[in-house]
Amino acid sequence: MDCATARSLDSQPSATRINPLPSPTELRQRLPFDPISAARIAHQRSLIDAILAGVDDRLLVIAGPCSLHDRDAALEYGRRLTALADELSEHAVIVMRAYVEKPRTTVGWKGLLHDPDLDGGNDIERGLHTTRALLIELAELGLPLATELLSPIAADYLADTLAWAAVGARTTESQTHRERVSALDLPVGFKNAPDGGLTSAMNAVEAASMPQHYIGVDDEGRPAAMATAGNPRPHLILRGGRGGPNYAREHVSAAVDALGEINQPQRLIVDCSHANSGKVAAAQPAVLADLAARRRAGERAIAGVMLESNLTAGKQKVGTDMTYGMSITDDCLGWDATANAIRNAVGA
Repeated sequence: MDCATARSLDSQPSATRINPLPSPTELRQRLPFDPISAARIAHQRSLIDAILAGVDDRLLVIAGPCSLHDRDAALEYGRRLTALADELSEHAVIVMRAYVEKPRTTVGWKGLLHDPDLDGGNDIERGLHTTRALLIELAELGLPLATELLSPIAADYLADTLAWAAVGARTTESQTHRERVSALDLPVGFKNAPDGGLTSAMNAVEAASMPQHYIGVDDEGRPAAMATAGNPRPHLILRGGRGGPNYAREHVSAAVDALGEINQPQRLIVDCSHANSGKVAAAQPAVLADLAARRRAGERAIAGVMLESNLTAGKQKVGTDMTYGMSITDDCLGWDATANAIRNAVGA
């Protein structure tokens, strides 16, 4: 290849566009988290730890929108959930789903972090600012927050605002996610695989609990060799699968036995949505009622539950005339149905 040809190729526009982002340290400096909130989140994590360990017998309830897309609606939901959490504090520890990334089977809206303007612009730098600012506002309500860890590097920007996190069914098999969880100082649940099998989630729980060495980034955004101590509180989430629900007594019993075989605490969380409700949001209260009745009957393994819920029931497409407080991803319960289901579950 002659020099002229090389220069011609070098001048061609690249198919990949690279836009530098602020480092995790830079974003935290721009949007700091006050020490009082940080101390509160540390306490919230310890409460969740106690429930997962069976020391605290209250029900862990992780409820909220399938995904956040509207700041005002998210804050209104957060205020309502905070009031409910205070009302039921003797019976439950309530955590708000504050999901800002969404896994896609092919393509689609990937969440507030990736496309904050809902217009396909994918302004990720703006998404990071928007997301962290909203999570800080929600955390300042006093409510524990939860999200799904989809992009491993996103945890470096957001983890200090969270009391709990999940790894989704599609990514539970990912070695990268298992390694990243092993470095986090918060409880993280792994969902069973989309086919309903438990093996990948069990492997993930075991791997995340152990020390790991991997290539990551430091707080300044530089490539770094990471060495972790292992996460002391990874756990299993049952969310059903292509074969149907997996929250029945026999499913929980099988999962408990599998946890025992890898020397993990025999406690787990059940997701009342997804395949456990046939992807029908209105079916979630019946799943929750069944689990609550079994807890009252002495089934100790059920530490917590998850609900997909919003201010307004249903789901909608992104457009110019959207309903306030309605999901733009999965079908969700409305607020009244959510509050009633949780109150009924804890006998309040």
